[in-house]
Amino acid sequence: MGIDVSSLSPSNQDYVKALFNLGEWSDAPVTAKALARKVGVRLSSASDAVRRLEKMDLVDHTPYGAIALTSQGRKFALAMVRRHRLLECFLAETLNYRWDQVHAEAERLEHSVSDFMIERIDELLGHPTRDPHGDPVPTAEGDYPPREDNPQLRRLSELSAGESGTVERISDSDPELLQYFFAHGLVVGARVSVEQADPYSEAKHSRISPPATQPERDLSLGDTAARAVWVRIDSGSASGS
Repeated sequence: MGIDVSSLSPSNQDYVKALFNLGEWSDAPVTAKALARKVGVRLSSASDAVRRLEKMDLVDHTPYGAIALTSQGRKFALAMVRRHRLLECFLAETLNYRWDQVHAEAERLEHSVSDFMIERIDELLGHPTRDPHGDPVPTAEGDYPPREDNPQLRRLSELSAGESGTVERISDSDPELLQYFFAHGLVVGARVSVEQADPYSEAKHSRISPPATQPERDLSLGDTAARAVWVRIDSGSASGS
């Protein structure tokens, strides 16, 4: 990619990756408050980091406004995202980590591995295009598929009764939720059919068909859990709208 992420401190690496992650699946403006929550620091620390990154021409930011990665900042961010997601693939496929374990481990490793090691991992795994949670892996050249390329990809929480599809992506932000999903067969590649909810119910009732040999099962999810699951809608799937 021509980007040497080791030229950034581990802290700055975390911030540019977090800024990319915040805008990857959401159109909401990225604020210092959201960045602080994502990285797990106080607002004052995140604000200081934004000013630091702005001086390095890695972000654009107006006072009290949204924060955006510059072209150069996005290149650094994608390089870090590539490191993280290839490490997740390696941990899951080669070292048999559970999918709820790989995120935290990759967070620790991504700052210390070399670009050479990342490229060897990529070659060893056959150039994976998605990590264990379904997120795209940027290429070595920094290519990343825009969300506009996936118009049929929607959150499970947005689906209506009668709609169905295949799980393509699950947020990795909550390990306990990932364990719950796994125990109920709700994994990347599973089939989901949304069923009619009980009157006044706020839960999303779905029929889950795991991709392996596990039996089909019914599952009811609250809004927070249903928003963590992205589904590729079947062509011609009925819509309740």
